[in-house]
Amino acid sequence: MGKFITFEGPDGAGKTTVLKNVVERLKTSKFEMADFVITREPGGSKVSNQIRDIVLNQVDANIDINTEVLLFAAARRQHVVEKIVPALTDGKTVISDRFLDSSVAYQGGGRQFGLDKVLDINQYATGGLEPDVTFYLKLEPEVGLKRINTTRTGEINRLDEENMNFYRRTVKAYDQIIESNPQRFVVVDANRPLPQVVDEVWSKFLNVM
Repeated sequence: MGKFITFEGPDGAGKTTVLKNVVERLKTSKFEMADFVITREPGGSKVSNQIRDIVLNQVDANIDINTEVLLFAAARRQHVVEKIVPALTDGKTVISDRFLDSSVAYQGGGRQFGLDKVLDINQYATGGLEPDVTFYLKLEPEVGLKRINTTRTGEINRLDEENMNFYRRTVKAYDQIIESNPQRFVVVDANRPLPQVVDEVWSKFLNVM
């Protein structure tokens, strides 16, 4: 079996940008890119991307919380069976921009659905699959929201438009997840300039490979 590595963090932490930089370094390193599968959630497969369009659409802002949780889990299920597990079975390293922890933090904590309830639903959806290593970019919610509003030029989705209390609950939920799984997480301070964050993540990434 290959290794499963995920990247997590609150909105504005620069997670996706850091991951892109890590991938660029991989291309010029000793590693063979054919041994890696880079993916994201929600998404990662045709069906999962279609679900992504539903749950993150700014117009459809009145999705019931139960529906939202189940849709994220459904997208994850398809992602796991169609892309992640086959790649791991082939001995490849799978790197995903978000996974189960995001649902537990955002829906369980941010939406106040309940961390354990979201975890139970997603344990069924993933068949118990968990990452081997999770890089968490730690950032205060106030800083993250400011970054979203002032610097983000890419996708702005429905979750980016929540209030500050939502983000505080989400970050608190992440802290609880990390406290329960300290051996799995590599926590990186994302308050610093991007090059410093990328350098630290890359160094620690090499240590876990």
